[in-house]
Amino acid sequence: MSKTIDYGNLMHRAMRGLILEVLRGVERHGLPGEHHFFITFDTRHPSAQLADWLRERYPEEMTVVMQHWYDALSVNDDGFAITLNFGDNPEPLYIPFDAIRTFVDPSVEFGLRFETQDSDDDEEDEDEDDTAEATAPRKEAEVVSLDKWRK
Repeated sequence: MSKTIDYGNLMHRAMRGLILEVLRGVERHGLPGEHHFFITFDTRHPSAQLADWLRERYPEEMTVVMQHWYDALSVNDDGFAITLNFGDNPEPLYIPFDAIRTFVDPSVEFGLRFETQDSDDDEEDEDEDDTAEATAPRKEAEVVSLDKWRK
């Protein structure tokens, strides 16, 4: 049994569930009103699928915009497939929910950011060193400031 409640992972799961429900609604009914999304994801995620030229251009992360034109949105429990337009070239993508770093809907000033820190799974080896907390596996969730997307 764990010594603490893992609020970070619980929050991530809840936030990904929210994104899943939002995208399922869009899949069924389209984007309502002025809603649109900026979705940043980790292009290195093993389940992310994108054209080789996109992966070369964005070797670590990529932000896609889901707004005026998108096609073939298909949502499952693990992620979503979508075709987006890149310079008049439609490209299919598959974005796993675990790969998402930010999800922003600027039309209503809503945003989520996922932060992860890579480390070993061995939490029990933490000692009294003050740096133990910095190296412990942590996942924090927070609401994103939308200032950088404001016009």
